[in-house]
Amino acid sequence: MRIFFLLTFTVSLVFPALSQSSIRELTSDGAWCWFSDPRAVYTSRNTLVTGWVTKDGSIEAATLNMSDQTIKTRMLYSELEIDDHDNPAFVVTPDQRILAMYAWHGGKDGVIYQKTRFGLDISTFSEPTIIRPGVDELLGRFPKETFTYANPYLLENENQTIYSFGRWIGYKPNMIKSADNGQTWQDPRVIISAKPFDDNNRPYVKYASDGKSKIHLVFTDGHPQIEPKNGVYHCYYENGAFWKSDGIKICDIDQLPFEPHDATLVYQPNEHSGRSWLADVAIDKKGIPYILYTRDPEPTDHRYHYSVFDQKSGKWIDREICKAGKWFPQTPPGTKERESYYHGNMTFDPLLPNVIYISRQINGRFEIEKRKTKDNGKTWKISSITSNSAYDQVRPYVPRNRPKNADPIVIWMENKRYVHWTDFDTSIKYWIDR
Repeated sequence: MRIFFLLTFTVSLVFPALSQSSIRELTSDGAWCWFSDPRAVYTSRNTLVTGWVTKDGSIEAATLNMSDQTIKTRMLYSELEIDDHDNPAFVVTPDQRILAMYAWHGGKDGVIYQKTRFGLDISTFSEPTIIRPGVDELLGRFPKETFTYANPYLLENENQTIYSFGRWIGYKPNMIKSADNGQTWQDPRVIISAKPFDDNNRPYVKYASDGKSKIHLVFTDGHPQIEPKNGVYHCYYENGAFWKSDGIKICDIDQLPFEPHDATLVYQPNEHSGRSWLADVAIDKKGIPYILYTRDPEPTDHRYHYSVFDQKSGKWIDREICKAGKWFPQTPPGTKERESYYHGNMTFDPLLPNVIYISRQINGRFEIEKRKTKDNGKTWKISSITSNSAYDQVRPYVPRNRPKNADPIVIWMENKRYVHWTDFDTSIKYWIDR
C-alpha cells in the first residue's frame, strides 16, 4: 500500500478581517453534529435548505433566500430527543422535491424520512416515516441494533438511485438505497467491520458524492476516545463495488463488509502525532478527492490537516494547516471532559476544495476563518470572518450542490452554552461570501 507524508512548514498570509456586519442569524435556537450530511443544500441559485435540532429536541428545517435574506422554517418532528446528533440531512430528489432524513442517537426505532409533497416548498413536508433498514437480515451477523445518523446522496448514472448511509446495525457504517425517489428503501448492507466483530467498535465516516457515479468515503478505525491508534482511510463506491483511492477494487457490494485496512491508508497514527478524527471530504472538477481531518498529539492540542490525492504518484499528500486549540465543550468545574476530541471543525467549499473554512481557538475563543491555498496547502491566505466573539463559533459548513453562478455561503454554530451534545443552547449564523 502506497502512502506518502509530506513534512513541511505551512506559510500563512494574514489579511484584514472580513466585514462582520454581514454576519446574520438563521435561528436563535439550533444545533447540529457533523456526521449527518449534507446538512444544507442549494435548491436554486439564491436559495438553500438546512435544518437543526432545537434545545427542546425538536427537528426543524429552514430555507434561506440569499437575495432578500428571508427565512422560512418548518417543524419536522416535535421533541424527538435533546441531542445534536439528530440533525436532518437533505437531498433534492429526481422529481424535484426535498427529502429529509435523520435518526435518533443510538435509538432502536429506526431512521426517519420526510419528503415535500409539492416541489421545493418545505411547508409541504410529509409526516415522518420510520424505517428499520436491515434489522431482520443483519442482526444474525451483527447483533447490535442501533440507529444514528443519515447521509443521503443521489447518483444520476445509476438510474437516479438515492443511497443513504448511517451507523446502524452492528454499530457499523450501513447503506441502503432507493430507486423510487425515496419512497421505499432496499438492500441494507454493513459496509465496514473489523474482524472479529466487536460491537463497541464504531468507525466514523464522512461522505461526498460527485452526483453522477461516485460516493467517496473517508473513515476512521473508530472513536478517538476508544481507539488508541485511530487512523484515517479512504475509498469510494462506484458501479456496485468499492474501490481504493488508486482504483484497485476492494470488493463488490455482495462481498461486504470489508475491513478498514482494506481501503487506502491516509494517516497512520503514532504516539507522537496522535489519534485522528474527521472533518470533511470533497471532490474537485477532475474527480480528485480532498480530506480535512485532525491529528491530536494531546486532547488539548488539535492539529488541522489538509490532504489531497495525487493521481500521478498514487499517493496522498498531507500537510498540517495549523494548531486549532483544545476542545470547545464547556467542561463543568471539577469534572473530566467527556468529549475532549470535539474540535472546532472545518469544511470545504465543495466547488473549490482549495478554499476552506475553519474554526480555531484564538485568545481562548473559537473563531471562523476563511483560508485559500494555491499550492495544495503549502501556503494559505487567511481572512477572519469572526473575531473578538462573545461566544465560541464552531462547526462551519458550506452547503452542497451550489450552482456555478451562486455565491458561496458558510453557516456555523454559535455556542451560548455547549456542555454536551445533550446540554446546549446554540444558534446558527451565516455569512455570504460575495
